[in-house]
Amino acid sequence: MKLSTKGRYAVTAMFDIALHHHEGPVSLSDISERQGISLSYLEQLFARLRGQGLVKSTRGPGGGYSLAMDSERIAIADVIDAVDENVDATRCGGTTDCQNHRRCLTHGLWEDLSDQIRGYLSGISLAQAVSEMHVRQVSDRQDHQLHHVETV
Repeated sequence: MKLSTKGRYAVTAMFDIALHHHEGPVSLSDISERQGISLSYLEQLFARLRGQGLVKSTRGPGGGYSLAMDSERIAIADVIDAVDENVDATRCGGTTDCQNHRRCLTHGLWEDLSDQIRGYLSGISLAQAVSEMHVRQVSDRQDHQLHHVETV
């Protein structure tokens, strides 16, 4: 089972916005700098996140993206779903045609694992996730590095 780059980057970008929401709208270029994600890739992801109502955009000077609702109401699974990511541990994508067009011996095991992962990600809000001390420490380090580069 593997979560693709698309899902990982979408969650990372949403963490970044949640951590910096107090500064106003967050620009994609700032997210790109802090998180090492290409700007063009972020633009694609944010078109989907905006389309699903998770973020809203503000145009003009000082513009950028902000959360469209309180971070307590956004589950990590919502972010992954918004970018059409499928968290599925089965080899067949859940179609039960994993072995010569029939269900394989271990299909139920991997299907149950997928359900557990989905439940876990559905049970964690963005607010909960970014409140973790280690997340805040990494964010502080990234901010410090970004400000240091800007002043040099």
